[in-house]
Amino acid sequence: MTQTLPFRISVLVFLQDKNNRFLLLQRKKSPNLGKWTPIGGKLEMAIGESPFECAIRETKEEAGMDIQTEDLHLFGMISEKSYEGSGHWLMFLFHCKKHLEQLPPAIPEGDFAFFKREDIEAIEIPDADREALWKVFDDHKDSFVAMRANCSPQKKPEVIVEQCLTQKKDG
Repeated sequence: MTQTLPFRISVLVFLQDKNNRFLLLQRKKSPNLGKWTPIGGKLEMAIGESPFECAIRETKEEAGMDIQTEDLHLFGMISEKSYEGSGHWLMFLFHCKKHLEQLPPAIPEGDFAFFKREDIEAIEIPDADREALWKVFDDHKDSFVAMRANCSPQKKPEVIVEQCLTQKKDG
């Protein structure tokens, strides 16, 4: 018998400073308690909030940065089945093209720090981020990819690419 779990829709926003370091949040709450993640949050579905509206709102609430739709590039989405055994997630992944000017102050969800891309592999990040999200950012930040991840607390996530659209290079 299959267990019924809640389904949540959320965004992650990959923010960088002028030195191309990534802003990450060390989470003080579940999911991902104690781990470093990009900022983001759940869509306010009761008001019909779109993923872009959510990314703009979360960037303001968490990083104190005002952005517009044109500052965002939707580079991916991932459906995570049974994440941490507590629910299913559909996450929209955004790269913010506007640079963050300074490190934001701590928020109730956690503390912030900047990391160079090569340093992210050495810090405590969620398994799904290690297995999929950062590689997807590296490969698709200027294109688009849709994935699903079969998650289980007992093993590494199995990530399946369902569609990949790449930008054609001039030349």
